Amino acid sequence: MMVMMKIWQWYTNCLINHPLKTQIISSGFLWGVGDIAAQSITHATVKKHHSKSDEDHKLQINWKRVAITSMFGFAFVGPVGHYWYEGLDRIIRHRLQLQPRSFRFVATKVAVDGFLFGPLDLFVFFSYMGLMTGKSVTQVKEDVKRDFLPALVVEGGAWPLLQRIFVLGRSTRECSMETVVHSQATSQGTRTGLIISYIL
Repeated sequence: MMVMMKIWQWYTNCLINHPLKTQIISSGFLWGVGDIAAQSITHATVKKHHSKSDEDHKLQINWKRVAITSMFGFAFVGPVGHYWYEGLDRIIRHRLQLQPRSFRFVATKVAVDGFLFGPLDLFVFFSYMGLMTGKSVTQVKEDVKRDFLPALVVEGGAWPLLQRIFVLGRSTRECSMETVVHSQATSQGTRTGLIISYIL
């Protein structure tokens, strides 16, 4: 327990001193871990429904896919998410004059994020993964046409609740902690996204 607390304190300190760098690294790491978990879940599900030899049932992680997925977190979710949440927070707080811990602040942030960033994030993810796994632009377009709307519907149902729990509903005890809470939004959003990826 003490080790976990020390790791958490170190991570929090990194977020305060190097928010962008920390979010980029942690997003890349979490997306990679999330893909390994997704492959494990898929393997376990397939294993239940097929009666093949034990040799065929061995889990073989596709490390190329893990690297590609991790790069998405590293190159897109980390930096873009950092500036998106930072800007969104500033606009809602200063232009709309909403109090950070109020219901209206959280509801507005969840709604704007869901309607604007959610679809963009999903579109970029599908396009990137298709192209990086060797599909042609035509194939990627077909995949996006087929999968985008169903995925957006599932995300639209799960994302606001999970985001409310993990990202936006966190209360701040001290003013200095607000920096940490904001900085954790991208990493928490990454974790929330990974949960949704299991649903998809």
